[in-house]
Amino acid sequence: MRKPYYVVSACLAGTACRYDGGSNPCPEVLQLVREGLAVPACPEALAGLPVPRPACELKNGRVLSRDGRDMTTAFLRGAQRALKIAQQHGCTAAVLKSRSPSCGFGQIYDGSFKRRLCSGQGLWAQLLRQAGLTLYSEESLPPRPDRIDAP
Repeated sequence: MRKPYYVVSACLAGTACRYDGGSNPCPEVLQLVREGLAVPACPEALAGLPVPRPACELKNGRVLSRDGRDMTTAFLRGAQRALKIAQQHGCTAAVLKSRSPSCGFGQIYDGSFKRRLCSGQGLWAQLLRQAGLTLYSEESLPPRPDRIDAP
């Protein structure tokens, strides 16, 4: 089996870890995992947050739940744990769930819980970028990701 090249949002790999108890399986990501080119991680699950849980969005650098709780500390803890997994596996790129308060980058939900987007990045995406990983989303996959060999 090849060494993982990507760390991927676990929900894209079919793990039911979304806030609503579901997943977002992405065929390309599932293939990467099957071929040993990707390792899944969910920062929110790694933080010990329950599934399902209240929806959360980022607002002014804080992660807030729909019911008004500040979840920033838990989200940061999970993001740090998920970063460590990527580093332990030698991953150099990530395929992340778009718009998420953990995984989104470029555009995320604006904190109003009205499905409005704004510029920004989730907490895990920010840590991965700072660590030098190249970021992709399920909406902007790298060319032929199932054919990229591990470095």
